[in-house]
Amino acid sequence: MAVWWSSLSVLSRILWGVTLSATLVFIIQSILTFIGADIDGAGDFDVDPSGVGADLDGGINLYTFRNFINFILGFGWTAILLKDSVKSKAVLIIIAALVGIALVTVVMLLFRGLAKMQQSGNVNVRTQAVGCTGKVYIPIPAERSGEGKVQITINNSVREYQALTDGDAIKTDTPIKVVEVINDDTLLVEELNSLIV
Repeated sequence: MAVWWSSLSVLSRILWGVTLSATLVFIIQSILTFIGADIDGAGDFDVDPSGVGADLDGGINLYTFRNFINFILGFGWTAILLKDSVKSKAVLIIIAALVGIALVTVVMLLFRGLAKMQQSGNVNVRTQAVGCTGKVYIPIPAERSGEGKVQITINNSVREYQALTDGDAIKTDTPIKVVEVINDDTLLVEELNSLIV
């Protein structure tokens, strides 16, 4: 490893160092994203203080730390992988820059799509929950003496809410119907009795 490193030119060492650093940061960002850590405020910065040209549709900002890392990642690995194949350094830089820009674009489109999915998944429980059916997830005590949990389907999406009932206790996996919305987190439900005799 030491022999290989010492055989590299200064520019190659810088390229390898920056690319490996960007790869490490990318891996850390990906792990934090998948575990649900909120890194938008800490990891993104706006290069254009006026905001002109910086904010794209859907609140996606072009000038962010994530996009910088994605560009370096695409640029660096392309330059490293193609440096022996492409003889002209100018052509190599252009190809690497285009790959970096393409990677930034793909990631931005991915996050924009995810943001739209999240927005379209919002539910107004007060107007949409009454009449919905589902199942008891955690048993509900009788006559509003305590809360259980239910899973109901709203807009083809399964949601979980706290639940009360005015009747007898309702056991786990019992089908229920929402009769009233107590608040944004709590529903009044009743057991959904089968009409089949």
